[in-house]
Amino acid sequence: MIGRARTWLYVPAHRPELLAKAMAGNADAVVLDLEDAVPAAAKDDARDHAAKAVRAATPKPLWVRINQPGSAVADADIAALAGSGAGGVRVPKCADPAEAAQIAQRLGAPVHLLVESALGVENAFELARCHPSVVSVSLGEADLLADLHLVDPAALDWARARIVNACRAAGLASPPHAAWTDVADVDGLVADTERARNRGFFGRSVLHPKQIDPVNAVFTPPEHEVAAARALLDSLQGRAESAWLDERGRFVDAAVVAGARWIVERADHTPAAERNNA
Repeated sequence: MIGRARTWLYVPAHRPELLAKAMAGNADAVVLDLEDAVPAAAKDDARDHAAKAVRAATPKPLWVRINQPGSAVADADIAALAGSGAGGVRVPKCADPAEAAQIAQRLGAPVHLLVESALGVENAFELARCHPSVVSVSLGEADLLADLHLVDPAALDWARARIVNACRAAGLASPPHAAWTDVADVDGLVADTERARNRGFFGRSVLHPKQIDPVNAVFTPPEHEVAAARALLDSLQGRAESAWLDERGRFVDAAVVAGARWIVERADHTPAAERNNA
């Protein structure tokens, strides 16, 4: 699912009435949140709701974000989700590869590690390969900004690049981008998402349903691009050369072919109607 889902919609787990709406919407995946969106007094109820939800059939992937590792509530979250059949689990504030590996082992589900500190960024590659169940590492940017004493999110470009490189070096899919917190600023969301896509991210966490369609559009390859990629792949039949000039005079080699395969792979997991509107 990582590297295919364009949007990951967070839903507070203590409000189960919102889950059905999320599942009926256009997000590619849903993440029940046990952490930031849940008040302390509602943690137990949220955990119970999440544990029940992941054991039921859902029309799209359902993940859960647990509380900060090392806390009593996180231990309870892990115990409740272990062996539950959850689509996957997001683990926040990861910095210690050994601790992350222990959590992954206990959960027995795909694990997405969120890096939210300077130490976590330094350890990104080790986190990405600390356990076979780890399927992604990405940034929690609000906490990372605070830890680094930064104000401008653009100052995180170096950390974003390290995360993308760590995932790919570890053989993982391109990571999803962090949430855009200014829900009212759709233009800013689109511009930031386009920059993230162009820098190696695929997909994005979203906090509100109004953010889903704009983000989906950014990560949906347009039909003309898909058609060109398919035509290039079709032209490989019977071709012996490892590199050549196409009919438009463009140089084609293995790297160009790999890019075309990536476009087609994304297209094959996107409804055709959405590609036509991209």
